[in-house]
Amino acid sequence: MAKERDEAEVMLFTDGACSGNPGPGGWAYILRHPGSGRETKDSGAAPVTTNNRMELTAVVEGLRLLKRPTVVELVTDSKYVGTGLSEWLPRWKQQGWMRKEKGRLVPVKNEDLWRELDRLAAAHTVRFSYVAGHSGHPENEECDRLAVEAYRELQRNGG
Repeated sequence: MAKERDEAEVMLFTDGACSGNPGPGGWAYILRHPGSGRETKDSGAAPVTTNNRMELTAVVEGLRLLKRPTVVELVTDSKYVGTGLSEWLPRWKQQGWMRKEKGRLVPVKNEDLWRELDRLAAAHTVRFSYVAGHSGHPENEECDRLAVEAYRELQRNGG
């Protein structure tokens, strides 16, 4: 008999945004505990970054809040993050944090963030759920709004 999937103890909604690629960018997450209804939101920005770095940063920052091993449902519009976690990461580690490009091994992009994500995710059961960006998903839209607001605030303050 197949074991049922563990119900998520926390929901982590994330998004990253970038004006130009590279350019100023922002990240945001919503961390929700469905059992208690408690919710935490945060966002931040970087003056020169990429959309993928912001997507990864949002997940890393959200996972940093977790104090004990838990089942996490990661909801994001980033296939880069989802595929990276579920497929690429084990291969990269096996290959010494290298990836194949045009038949040869090259360093993994954003290795610092991937290593931190790998370290943080190892303590939890992380399930990836893809949601199409800008499709009206309430939490994804809120994360996008917060990420854009974060980098615009940075720009207004001369960052």
